[in-house]
Amino acid sequence: MFGFSRSIKLGTALAAVAFMLGMTAPSYAETCSIRLHIVKAGFIIGVGGGNGTLYCHGHAYRLRIGGVGIGSLGVAAVDLVGTASHLRAPSDIVGTYGAAGAGATFVGGAQVATLQNDKGVLLQVHGAQAGFQVSLGLGGMTIDFR
Repeated sequence: MFGFSRSIKLGTALAAVAFMLGMTAPSYAETCSIRLHIVKAGFIIGVGGGNGTLYCHGHAYRLRIGGVGIGSLGVAAVDLVGTASHLRAPSDIVGTYGAAGAGATFVGGAQVATLQNDKGVLLQVHGAQAGFQVSLGLGGMTIDFR
């Protein structure tokens, strides 16, 4: 009798675990690749813009980049490549991305950035910069479809 009771408890526990695993919502968040070309110029207030492409599900989505940085000095252009993660749909890429930090980059300097929008999309990009720019504070950018 003890063995039968133990088997029922074990079977019930396994069934409960299988039921809970079946009840969890599947995550449809995707990671796609992204390319950005950004040009920034400024003294105290920096203004930047550019374009890019999101590659997702075998499609290329053309992007428009805008942005303002406070505490900028100089002129620079940067080509960035990387990933856009936590996308539930390609349209989640649209939004305002922010990052805070301080740094200086000179001709040929490397850029690495991790930015996030209000939908939770995380951009992790890197690339080479041409020109000279010192950034001493808050920077951000907006992405929209072209």
